[in-house]
Amino acid sequence: MTPSYLQPYRDSHAKHGPAFEVTLWASPRTQELRFRIFTEMYFVTGKRILDAGCARGDLAEYLLRQGIEYGHYTGIDALEPVIEFAQGRGLARAEFVVGDFLAQPQLMRRCTPQVVMISGALNTMDDDTVFTALDHCWKAASQAFLFNFLSSRCGSKAPKQEPPVRRLDPLTMLDWALQRTSSVALRQDYFPHGHDATILMHKPS
Repeated sequence: MTPSYLQPYRDSHAKHGPAFEVTLWASPRTQELRFRIFTEMYFVTGKRILDAGCARGDLAEYLLRQGIEYGHYTGIDALEPVIEFAQGRGLARAEFVVGDFLAQPQLMRRCTPQVVMISGALNTMDDDTVFTALDHCWKAASQAFLFNFLSSRCGSKAPKQEPPVRRLDPLTMLDWALQRTSSVALRQDYFPHGHDATILMHKPS
């Protein structure tokens, strides 16, 4: 049985194939803004990156297009046809693995990532699943962990979200992060009305 957090992506793939819409983001422009915030918050040049819930590998493509030379990129996603699309893009120093990083956290540790990133994969998860996913990713990262989510502390003019997509409380997420490291940054200033938030966590030295 497909987990509930994956079903919206399977449904989107059945409708759109591996086109951009399978990511469930509103547009490539808003997706790329989230990627840019990652690179503004953390210097990824030369790093081994793990993209948990990578979909089509758009993060790797964005980094390369921006001239950001990561050391190695590993993308993990549970949708095999989408991973096959990513593998066919010929992205430099990038590999793509079929798997559910929630059910198979060992896949993340296997590539010994310095930096783990989640962009969008939390949006269809319930709270318990969110924190399980975050725990797996935090444990896998040797240097830093970055993740974004739709903020519930947004302004009244922020875009309305309909199930299965849901918003998360940034203060709850920040508290979770601070229980694990004192070196944390939160941004919620890059979309109008505080629509989205990003957290960076540094591993204690």
